[in-house]
Amino acid sequence: MNEVQTTLEEVLLASVEGVHVVAVEVAEDGVRVEAQSTMGGASCPSCGLWSVRVHESYLRFPRDLPTAGQHVVLSLRVRRFSCTETACPRRTFAEQIPGLTRRYGRRTERLRSALASVGLALAGRAGARMAHVFGAPVSRNTLLRLMTSLPDPEVAVPRVVGVDEYAQRRGRIYGTVLVDVETRRPVDLLPDREADTLAAWLAKRPGIEIICRDRAVFYAEGSTRGAPQALQVADRWHLWHNLGQATEKCVYRHRGCLRPAPVQPADPDEAEATPDSPSQPWPTGHRFAERTRAKHATVYALLAAGHSKRSIARQLGMGHSTVLRFPGAATPEALFTGQWQNRRTALDPYKPYLHQRWQDGCTNAWKLWEEIKEQGYSHGYASVRDYIRSVLRGSPQPIGPRPPTARTVTRWVLTHPDALQEPDRIQLKTVLAACPELDVLAGHVRSFAHMLTQLEGHRLPEWIEAASTPNLPALQSFARHLERDMDAVIAGLSLPWNSGVVEGHVNRIKMLKRQMFGRAGFELLRKRVLLYS
Repeated sequence: MNEVQTTLEEVLLASVEGVHVVAVEVAEDGVRVEAQSTMGGASCPSCGLWSVRVHESYLRFPRDLPTAGQHVVLSLRVRRFSCTETACPRRTFAEQIPGLTRRYGRRTERLRSALASVGLALAGRAGARMAHVFGAPVSRNTLLRLMTSLPDPEVAVPRVVGVDEYAQRRGRIYGTVLVDVETRRPVDLLPDREADTLAAWLAKRPGIEIICRDRAVFYAEGSTRGAPQALQVADRWHLWHNLGQATEKCVYRHRGCLRPAPVQPADPDEAEATPDSPSQPWPTGHRFAERTRAKHATVYALLAAGHSKRSIARQLGMGHSTVLRFPGAATPEALFTGQWQNRRTALDPYKPYLHQRWQDGCTNAWKLWEEIKEQGYSHGYASVRDYIRSVLRGSPQPIGPRPPTARTVTRWVLTHPDALQEPDRIQLKTVLAACPELDVLAGHVRSFAHMLTQLEGHRLPEWIEAASTPNLPALQSFARHLERDMDAVIAGLSLPWNSGVVEGHVNRIKMLKRQMFGRAGFELLRKRVLLYS
């Protein structure tokens, strides 16, 4: 029997000292383990005085880790000691077994720790479902409370810290995540992205030597005020991303160069003979034109059959004055007059642009409407859609392959020439040969790429001066913005440090927020980010 009890103590309470297993009872609803404390005394939680004077004993029934899928409940007899210190306000106190119980705890410490780990990994709902599977049913709110009660981890002051923003509510509320770049672990989360908040956090940690960040003004100002001794390094990914945005704007500005010049017909008369010209108000297929042609033919047929004009008006449901107009018109086109012909609209100043963009290959009515809105068109989308549907849809498209989009050409320019496929390389060469401005742009992009990959930051002032050309305003604006944060950008293009690990944690925060089903408040999210990594 003693050997069996020894085995039970080793199996059930191997990690806990000072506890003796008295008996184990297996029932339908779980396992009941009777145990008692074997400690000689306990320390008073108020004054710390060691006491061996037992006042009374009582039973506690904390739940423990499940065994073989069975619920386990401890029937633990603990003692209440008397404090012999006269100055202590506490007369009696209950003993707590380290690693097993805590004051007012209804679960053992190891079950509590296991549930908190499940909550950190899976959050509330999913964690509650998983806990029910391995035999420790608990509600999602309890898991969230267990996570919130966990203490913050002790983190050493990092030497190299990465700073970036994350979205608590995209487009409205943003916070700041700080990561130790050397250990690749998160250090802290801040509730906002204000310069004062970051400066206060950095001021409490004077051991920081390098700060990796993007070129946001609030992070630059906060880093300068909070850690003036630290070297600020602009992240290379953000630099390349900003250059890509400027490149796409430049390519879009020269989108007319992406399509080869159309071949002029040999016969000038052939070029003028285009049916259904956009200048004609009612082309073939228009509902008013077809209706007028049908009425014209019907009226002439009835007149030829000997009907009077009043009889025709009664039969066709037309006004007498309207019927009088038909005999005087030899062709239906002579009746195409009135309010629908040559009426000026707000779209007239933009029709040449729409025709040009249609010939360039842009057939998306919504995109064309957005483009003319930027030029001052203040009316709705329906007018542009109807004009394209009735006029431009019937116009002939230019013969030849579809030209590449501005985004496609931007991707070709930003890709290393050796990594481009042969067809893309040929098309890019054709585009650059047709537009000298884009050829210059590609040269500047490749020069910046070489400077970025080879860590030649000392060439940045020279590159900025060369890229400040008025023919490429977007690239010029990008270069001028680099001058505002020159030291950090040069350090970013010269040192091996970057914020790649920070971007990884930002993506991880997005995943954790989605797991929380809308309950990812700042405090709870901070616990999960710092403790579960």
